[in-house]
Amino acid sequence: MKIADLYIRVSTDEQADKGYSQRNQEEVLRRHCENNHISVRKVILEDHSAKTFNRPEWSKLLMLLRKQRGKTDLILFTKWDRFSRNAPDAYQMINTLKILNVEPQAIEQPLDMSVPENKIMLAIYLTTPEVENDRRSLNVFHGMRRARKEGRFMATAPVGYVNQILEGGIKRIIPREPQASIIQWAFKEVSENRFSIEQVWKQAREKGLSCNKSTFWLALRNPVYCGKIIIPRYKDEETYLVKGLHEPIISESLFYDVQEALNGRKKRKESGTKLVSLDMLPLRGYLICSKCSKILSGSASKGCRQYYHYYHCSSSCGFRKRAEEVNDTFVQGLKEYVLNPIAADLFKAVIIDAYQDTTKNEHLIRKQYIDQVTALTNKTTRARELLLNGDIDPPDYKLVKNESESKISILEAKISELKGDVMPSWELKDIVNKSIDLLTKIDVIYCKSNSEAKRKIILVRFTLKNSR
Repeated sequence: MKIADLYIRVSTDEQADKGYSQRNQEEVLRRHCENNHISVRKVILEDHSAKTFNRPEWSKLLMLLRKQRGKTDLILFTKWDRFSRNAPDAYQMINTLKILNVEPQAIEQPLDMSVPENKIMLAIYLTTPEVENDRRSLNVFHGMRRARKEGRFMATAPVGYVNQILEGGIKRIIPREPQASIIQWAFKEVSENRFSIEQVWKQAREKGLSCNKSTFWLALRNPVYCGKIIIPRYKDEETYLVKGLHEPIISESLFYDVQEALNGRKKRKESGTKLVSLDMLPLRGYLICSKCSKILSGSASKGCRQYYHYYHCSSSCGFRKRAEEVNDTFVQGLKEYVLNPIAADLFKAVIIDAYQDTTKNEHLIRKQYIDQVTALTNKTTRARELLLNGDIDPPDYKLVKNESESKISILEAKISELKGDVMPSWELKDIVNKSIDLLTKIDVIYCKSNSEAKRKIILVRFTLKNSR
């Protein structure tokens, strides 16, 4: 009587398929052995893909066959795709088993391997499931690509969004608060280019953003936040963007400003400024050492009963100053910037005039952007005519077209961000009056503010000083 080991394999995606269940396979194999007077020695249960033979249970079986030669005559399975879905690997494994005097056999697709023509049938049995898998994968790929082209986001929602099923079973990503607002704040901070990306990320974490640094970097590069979906390059199609069906968190103009900052094309407004300091060290990163001209840092030293804060230089010059004294000196110096109530009216008039000039300039800027878009469109048209006349090659035309379309997309985003309407004069005066009135008591406001608000006031103060 022949002795057989029963090999039962399912992959993860086949667990729910009744025809491929482990129980069903074992029942069929045992019935076959009973009908053909075959003794069952061992049942091997495998939950692994058949793309390779690098499977835990199969490796154990192969090792057992090598140690116990002659104990088994057959390895039985239901179909050849349970054995392998890779023809070259299958042939090599059949030869390995042949050396061990073990014959692999599929009871529902029996083949006499001593007949050379049966190797053709074996190839069909092995490759057919693989072809079906490839076709299924390709159909899924094209379906997802078509969905992306229609503006659907086909993945787990990025930080700041959440996946949701709307009425009618429509799947969308929608902004998730407070993450969305924090992401919006982070984009604005990066676009202003005052802090490093790591510093912005740490501040965002303090505000409640739940993502690591690498995810934060990817988020800053992801156009999904400005309402765009990336269509990856495929065959003759180049990578491009389409308008998404989801709600954007930021504007296109802000997104492109951030890309310029990340690419190093934007000059940093503030050099050497550290992360938001402790309450006792709001000036850390703004002060310059009087000895070596380096940026001062700050830290706390533990005394017998409390901590004492100091601004100090990290170089060998050893400069060190009590934080309380420096903070008080800054407040006294801030009083120099307090507006005289008599001059406040003059400032209000100047600001209103400047705003009116700015709105006029915006019309000129809009016209300049439109002229640039027209020039780029004409450039593409001329290139197309040269292509039709045979004066340039298709790759050169494609390069001109892609560059022009990329620049036009950025210009259109900037045009959309320009204010279309002028603020009513009464509303403008109300805002200016409130702002100027605050500047008449900026020192009092500074003392009553939290550390983040203090840092903003400090930044304004040092900007005014450097602009003199």
